[in-house]
Parts: sequence; C-alpha cells; structure tokens
Amino acid sequence: MSAPSKTALKTRLLQLKCHFTWQLLEKDSDPDNLEDRLDYQLKYWDTKNKYMVYNLLAYTKYLKGDYTEAINKLSEAEEAVKESNTGAIGRRYLVTFGNYAWVYYYMNQYEDAQRYIVKIDHIHEELKSSPLGTEDIAEIYGEQGWALLTFFGQYCQRAKECFVKALEIDPEESAWHSGHAIALYRLEDLSWKSGRKCLASEWKSQDFLLQAVTLDPKDAILKVLLALKLQDLRRQNEGRKYIQEAQQQAQSSPYILRYVAKFYRRAGLQDEALDVLQEVLAIMPTSGFLHHQIGICYRKKMIDAKKNFGSRYANTEEIDEFIHKAIFHFEKVLEYKKTFVYAHTDLAHMYCEAKEYQKADETFQKVLQFKNLTDNEKQQVHQRYGTFLEQRMKSQSKAIEHYKKSFQIPGPCLSKDISEKALKRLAEAKIKVYPPDASGCGLLGFVYKINGNIADAIKAYEQALKYDPDNEEYLSELCDLRLKT
Repeated sequence: MSAPSKTALKTRLLQLKCHFTWQLLEKDSDPDNLEDRLDYQLKYWDTKNKYMVYNLLAYTKYLKGDYTEAINKLSEAEEAVKESNTGAIGRRYLVTFGNYAWVYYYMNQYEDAQRYIVKIDHIHEELKSSPLGTEDIAEIYGEQGWALLTFFGQYCQRAKECFVKALEIDPEESAWHSGHAIALYRLEDLSWKSGRKCLASEWKSQDFLLQAVTLDPKDAILKVLLALKLQDLRRQNEGRKYIQEAQQQAQSSPYILRYVAKFYRRAGLQDEALDVLQEVLAIMPTSGFLHHQIGICYRKKMIDAKKNFGSRYANTEEIDEFIHKAIFHFEKVLEYKKTFVYAHTDLAHMYCEAKEYQKADETFQKVLQFKNLTDNEKQQVHQRYGTFLEQRMKSQSKAIEHYKKSFQIPGPCLSKDISEKALKRLAEAKIKVYPPDASGCGLLGFVYKINGNIADAIKAYEQALKYDPDNEEYLSELCDLRLKT
C-alpha cells in the first residue's frame, strides 16, 4: 500500500465521522478535568459502552499532545468493542478507526493513517448488504451524542439531535433512549439556570427519563436524574423512591452518589447530603465538584442557623464554624479546578460572611480576568460583584458600573434580572432626592434603552438633560435614540 499525499489524505480524513470532525473545541473544555471524569467513569461506571469512554479519552490525550497515549486508549477502545460481543461490532469500530487515522496523521505516519481508512472502507463495503445500508449509522450518531454530552454542557442541543437521529434509525436501542433523556434533562437544567421561566407543563425530560428507566432499570444514573427532575416538579416523595433505588444499586459509585447527595441537599437534608459527600470524597479526594457541593451544604447550614435562631439569638460559634468550613472547601475547589467560575463567586460570598472583604474583592477581580467566560457566567459575576460593592464596600458608583455590565449582556438570566432591579432601585433613589440627581434619570434611560423601550429612554434622557444640560453623554445618547425613531 503506497502512502498517499498529505493533501489527499487530509481531504479523506475530513470526510470521516469521528471525534476529530465533530467540532469538539479545546476552548470549550478543560482536558485535564475531562480526563479525570472519564477515568472515574471507567473505574466506577458499569456500562456496556466503555469503548466510547476510551475513544473520548484518546481525543483528550490528543488535545494534550500525547499521541502515543492516544493510540493506547484507542487500542483499549478496540478491545472493548470486541468484548461487547454484539451484532453491531463492525459499526462500532468506525469511530475508533477514524480516530486512529487522525492520530497517525498528526504523528506524520501517513501509511498507518491510510491503513485505518482502508479498514473503514472495508466495513462500509460489508454494510452495503445490510438492511440499513451505510448512509446513516445509529452507532455513529449515538457515540457523537455521548461525546457532545460529556465534552461540554453547551453542546447539549447538538447531543439531543444526534440521539434523535440514532433513535430514528434504531428505536429499540436503550442506550440512545438514555442519551436522549439525559440531553433533554440537561437542556432544561441549562434553561432554568439561565433564568428562562419555564412552566412545569413545558418540562418533558421526566417522561423520557421514566421511559429510559423502564427500558434499562439497572441504569442508576437515569434514576438519580429522574429523582432530581421529580424534585424540581415538587414530587419529592416520588423522587425519593428512585434515589433510594439508585443508592442501593451503586453504593460505591461516586458518580451516582454525588447526585444522591444533591437530592438530599435540595431537600434540606444537609447532614444526610454531607454524609454521602464525605463518603465519596474518601474515594475522590481531589474532586473539585465534591468540595464545591460540601461548601454549598455548609453555606446552607449557615443560612439555616441564622434563620432558626434569629439574628439576635444566633449561635455565633456554630455559624462561624459553618462559614469557615464552607471557605475551606471552596478554597479546595480552586486548588483542583482553578477555572471553576461559580466556586470563585461562592468563595467571595463566604469571605464577605467572614468579613474578609479584601479577599472577597481579590477573588472577584481574579475571576473577571478569566478568558472565555460564558455570557451567563459574566452576567452572574458582574451582578454579584456589584452587590458586593454596593452592600459591603458602600461604593455605589462602582456597583452601578458592574450592574450595567451584567444587564447589557444579551440573553435571559436571573443575575441579569437582579441587576436590572438594582439599577432601577438606585436610579429611583437618586431621582427622589431634592433637587433630583440627573444621573438617576440617565440610569433609567440606560435601562429603557437596553430593554428596547426607545420612547421612555428618550423621555428619561431629556429629563436628565433638564437637570444637567451640558452633559455630553446624555446628549449623545439622546441623539442616537432619536435617530432610531
């Protein structure tokens, strides 16, 4: 077999369906964190699709520049396909062989890359005689969906579409039902976190999760997600049944138990949640996720302690203990997961509770320097920093600056709503003084403008100019707004 030209080989490689052509962008994930999660899944997750985990691990090794180890992981994926002993073995090899070809290409071993392309072509020739043909292969869509679901949360919509396609081709495969249900669950979760108001009647993942559980009652992951969704729907007693079943099925699986702890935490059972989390932490001591969940539990215990005793009769020693335990675990998160945005804002909040305002400010400043923050993350960080500046540092002007940054980022989000309300509150307070403060009218004009309420924005800026006629900013804004009418 003669070695093809590099250009011809690259053209053929781009036609393959595998991790290298699925647009799994390095900027959208932390390869080290992803690798840790996949290693834990291999160790504790009982799945018939381990070859998919090895394939994605191989891709993470490639992202880290370790091509030799990527080949080793692909070899393990190949072995896992053999051990699966199903009638779909040929189709299951396609993604693995595509990944082999790409890694060898990057190693400049073009003959080896071509060898795996020949293997892929051979499998396609064999599949031509099958009833499904070679155009659409459920195993490829299913593995792509799983990779998208695992690689980065923002890929959930694409993952759902892949599982829908896999189910159209092979509606009997329980793995595609599971993947589809999980993708729907995560999409709804992302929608809720972004602040989009959903009616309970709009939530559909519970139906698909229940169907998937019925098809595969041994899958504890499906059960914990179903329990959490039922909890969202205020059907906690129903959810508890599935949580208990999952807990019994996967007593040593940290991947399952962390969701069990989440259910207990959200049910207000902080001690039960902490018992489970500490058990899992003994298995995964460097898990940033677990330390974050433990920190959240202690923060909730602090809040409950303040409410239960009242501010005058609170047990301050107990509250201080909860604050410092929360700080300890949030700091641990950042040791193991330095770019965990929400852990930074949670830590800053607890520094405020401990009256360590300088540390809180430094923590906010640090996270604002992160590159590739999502819009939701930017909205939350600016809003929380604004609240900190207003309430703790008594710096209204700087607080307004960050509220405005949060509010003008597109897309629905709870933090954006909080920032809008804060801006209106501060603006109205400025207008109520005598004589009225022009900046209050200007601030209302800004809010109206961002909301697309041009007429009210014009009125607000005209009022601002009445009190401050030489203000160039208000004049400029007014001219721009009038041009839009």
